[in-house]
Amino acid sequence: MQESTVTAKGQTTLPKDVRAALCVEAGDKLRYLLFDGEVRILRARPVRDLKGVLKRSGQVPVSLGAMEEAVAEGATNTSE
Repeated sequence: MQESTVTAKGQTTLPKDVRAALCVEAGDKLRYLLFDGEVRILRARPVRDLKGVLKRSGQVPVSLGAMEEAVAEGATNTSE
């Protein structure tokens, strides 16, 4: 378990193991998620880093029109 001290200004130093696990360096941005008294720290990623994150090999691109048709078909299909 890692720990650090909070200064009077509310600052702390991330322990080296934590920085390594998050792959953060000086100047990187972090995000803090609050859950019932717990905090999760994530390395903030620019939107451009998400390019291709959903791509799978062999997957054929689908047009916007085809997506709209599938959504409309699903919205009218009430068999479930």
